[in-house]
Amino acid sequence: MKFTLAKPRIFFKVSRFLFPFIIVMGVLCFGTGLYTALVTSPPDYQQGDAMRIMYIHVPASWMALCVYSLLAILSLFILVWRHPLAEILAISAAPIGALFTLLSLVTGSLWGKPMWGTYWVWDARLTSVLVLLFLYVGYWALYKAYAHPAQGIRAASLLALIGAINLPIIKGSVNWWNTLHQPASITKLSTPSIHPSMLFPLGLMTAAYGFYFLLLLILRARTEFNKRKCLVQENFS
Repeated sequence: MKFTLAKPRIFFKVSRFLFPFIIVMGVLCFGTGLYTALVTSPPDYQQGDAMRIMYIHVPASWMALCVYSLLAILSLFILVWRHPLAEILAISAAPIGALFTLLSLVTGSLWGKPMWGTYWVWDARLTSVLVLLFLYVGYWALYKAYAHPAQGIRAASLLALIGAINLPIIKGSVNWWNTLHQPASITKLSTPSIHPSMLFPLGLMTAAYGFYFLLLLILRARTEFNKRKCLVQENFS
């Protein structure tokens, strides 16, 4: 299963062309999103201004799940087709996903303190997100544990696929168990249970996180690609 864009050189050529657009859109979304989140959006009628941490916490949580989903898909390509671009992208995406997950846990704890009276409870949602962080860390540890990178990436990919079962658990935890974490505020795009004045900055911040992820992914993937080229050249020299 080979596509033109799946060739590393073609992929990086296209990404180099899109790179300035990603930077511009990311800066615009971050700037506008932060302004509307902190200035123009109203405080929550129950939580007051403490609710504004939602604009940092929720996009981070969504990105943590999205990046792991991407990691699982790339892992399938690695195990089945051993595609070099999938390897480069997976290795590049894993630390970024771990960063989003850590940010989600930290901001969630800061939000939980004024709402619940404590920074941490062994709540189903919080615990399953903590497991997600351990999966990211375990993925990277497995990859680095092997002397031969090909063995490490296959072992890590297998863990990523097995760990994907945690994604629906995170998503359904607030509905399946009695938890302190509030249920989803956006069930359908057509009928969200969040006011448009809050939904708009939340959407902007989510887009900003997405562009930030693409920016880091391209930079890390370029570094990994160049590292592999140098290793090949050293082996043949």
